Amino acid sequence: MLNTVIFLTASLVYKRMEQKKIGILGGTFNPIHLGHLIMAEQALSQLKLDKVLFMPDYLPPHIDHKDTIDAFDRINMIKLAIADNSNFKLETIEVDRGGKSYSFDTMVQLTKNHPNNDYYFIIGGDMVEYLPKWYRINDLLKMVTFVGVKRLGNKVETEYPVKWISSPLIDISSTYVRNSILHHRDLRYLVPNQVLNYIKENGLYE
Repeated sequence: MLNTVIFLTASLVYKRMEQKKIGILGGTFNPIHLGHLIMAEQALSQLKLDKVLFMPDYLPPHIDHKDTIDAFDRINMIKLAIADNSNFKLETIEVDRGGKSYSFDTMVQLTKNHPNNDYYFIIGGDMVEYLPKWYRINDLLKMVTFVGVKRLGNKVETEYPVKWISSPLIDISSTYVRNSILHHRDLRYLVPNQVLNYIKENGLYE
């Protein structure tokens, strides 16, 4: 009997030791820019996460239509952007699955595949206001902790249990990067140099 109790106690302790805190930063990453990297690093540091997964979607489930370049190029740019940070990883589950990238479906699969992970879903402060419109949001809340990154002008009041973190207010968007390319403006300090070279070499967004 004593041996059984010791074994069960040891198993529970081992399971707790194996539990990982994993951040997820999802989006089209069309293209990835320094704002994404800053958000991820601040979440990693302030919440003491084990790592942050950069998760490109295949087809955004937004009501408003968003054109994106091929997932192949978006994935390659993410790989280049996070190559020098061992705490950042690429997660292609939504691209591999295809179809509309509903976060609920993704988290069902991830939590099933990795039951010892506690997931922290990182979103910009502007996206917190749209949480009521997310597909099966109440079920999703049972699987993840939402992390809101404070931005200038965004409300921090919400009916949902969001964990807020602060981050340098650097207003870079993928839309701004794409428009800058169209108007031949310099992209230095907006995207990592490796990503900038990839965009130029492949003639993206022109």
